[in-house]
Amino acid sequence: MPYCDTAAMNEHLSEISLMVDPAAHAVLIVDKAGWHTTPKLKVPDKITLMFLLSKAPELNPQENIWQFMRENWLSNRIFLDYQDILTHCCHAWNKLVEQPWIIISIGMRDWAHRV
Repeated sequence: MPYCDTAAMNEHLSEISLMVDPAAHAVLIVDKAGWHTTPKLKVPDKITLMFLLSKAPELNPQENIWQFMRENWLSNRIFLDYQDILTHCCHAWNKLVEQPWIIISIGMRDWAHRV
């Protein structure tokens, strides 16, 4: 989707809810972006949103995933148009998901996973 907004988030939540087993409930951890907190958001009954603390990026490993993707596959480029951006982002995402060990290492937090 070309925008991060309420409509996109509503679609995202709808898709997630389709994947949640009927006997289960999902908790989705989100930051406090406007499209996550708007009263116009339609959160399905089988999903609960859990909000991260403000100004605590260390709690959101997704921020490190975006940084890794930018540094390795998306930076220092001139994109021709929206479709070119989308193509490069999809390519970067597919490269990342082919390497689950990278995702794990980026998402780990010593303070949370220390034994």
